[in-house]
Amino acid sequence: MEIDILAVPKEIDFAPDNEVKEIIQNVRTICTTPKYSVPMDRAFGVDIKMLDRPTPKAMAALQAELTQAIRKYEPRCKVKRIFFEGNKDGRLNFKVRIIVNEI
Repeated sequence: MEIDILAVPKEIDFAPDNEVKEIIQNVRTICTTPKYSVPMDRAFGVDIKMLDRPTPKAMAALQAELTQAIRKYEPRCKVKRIFFEGNKDGRLNFKVRIIVNEI
């Protein structure tokens, strides 16, 4: 099963209907949480130091960060691909496609 993570709703569901929805929500949380912002787990999330780097370097660093964070904090899935989209204002957006492991 392939899922585009950032295309799912942003609202937190404290009781997901199934494990797949839970995994999707967890990956979304990992991808959108800056590292050092979680009090009891400062390593949780994604390091955002690359924000002011040139776009190609930022893309490479963000791809590595996302992949490592997802691998560490949500081992029930694998990153299949990370897509980047830029706009004329220099904003870089990303989409993460994952494969949920056999449940």
